[in-house]
Amino acid sequence: MNIKEFSLQVGVCPHTIRFYEKNGVLSSVQRLANGHRHFTDKDVRWMEFVLRLKHTGMPLDKIRHYAALREQGKDTVAQRQALLEEHAQDLSENIEQLHTHLQKLNDKIDLYKQDLVD
Repeated sequence: MNIKEFSLQVGVCPHTIRFYEKNGVLSSVQRLANGHRHFTDKDVRWMEFVLRLKHTGMPLDKIRHYAALREQGKDTVAQRQALLEEHAQDLSENIEQLHTHLQKLNDKIDLYKQDLVD
């Protein structure tokens, strides 16, 4: 599939795809004889995973590091696992903190509701 089709399938604009390619996150994109990018289903699955990392707050430099380790193959599985475990721990802490913030906001909303009833 071309960049436009890929972009529609993964839900990001072609500019973002080029950005990820330029920054080493999408480093194995095939090129056709005319120089145009050719994306596969494997690229779709990888980009979906990259976006999941991004949406869960992983910084670009860590995503780039993970992508570089992935390119090196099976010898880096333990390192990739450790990186994901660290991110999962950070994510759990962030979720816990967000839950606390949500509870405080709901407490304040309840106070306002009480004031409106009184």
